[in-house]
Amino acid sequence: MRIAVLSGILANIHALDAVLLAVGATDAVWHLGDVVGYGPDPDVVVDRLREIGAIGVMGNHDAAAAGAPGIEWFNPHARRAMEWTRAAIAPRTASWLGALPETREIGEFMLVHGSPREPLWEYVTSVPVARAGLDEMTARVGLHGHTHLPGAFVEEDGRIEVVSPSDGSLLELRGRRALVNPGSVGQPRDGDPRSSFLILDTATDTISWHRTSYDITAAQTAMQAVGLPASLVARLAVGL
Repeated sequence: MRIAVLSGILANIHALDAVLLAVGATDAVWHLGDVVGYGPDPDVVVDRLREIGAIGVMGNHDAAAAGAPGIEWFNPHARRAMEWTRAAIAPRTASWLGALPETREIGEFMLVHGSPREPLWEYVTSVPVARAGLDEMTARVGLHGHTHLPGAFVEEDGRIEVVSPSDGSLLELRGRRALVNPGSVGQPRDGDPRSSFLILDTATDTISWHRTSYDITAAQTAMQAVGLPASLVARLAVGL
């Protein structure tokens, strides 16, 4: 199977549509949470994912948008954006977000937003945290987001290799256990403003990372039109 794996769409329909165009034909689309948050198009993004039959898990922004506690943990700009999101989304969107599971296992793969041991909030950014996550998993490969950074932690012979991919990088899993992050569709933070996603090929046991440009100016204009914070608008252009 050829599967597109997306994370951190963050209500950015311009980025999502560009990614879906770049992905082309797939057998499935999996998402790793934070479907909404920061961006101006939560209803449209959720409707698009429903249209294509995407399946996935809840992120911390999705939980907050659906009314879960924890909004006070957000930084001021994220909180302001989430307050707008809560007020703006349609009931169907809130229901869809609230029904997402925190984790999901599909064959050898575990889908989670944060980490296997703390699905909504933990950032996998170091070898010790990755090792703890791998120890927590029953699946062979964990697919996670939350950091907005593409990458992987691959376990072999008791050691963990850190993979820092670029556009077009290919990882041959060869049966190994790993935690893998596609990066962010709607708000990359690795200095490259292009949307980031990955393609999982189960037949060859490989993962490839990809970037695609989208109309950042249109996304920024839409954010400004609904009064989202200027700092969130500006960061799209620099990918930080």
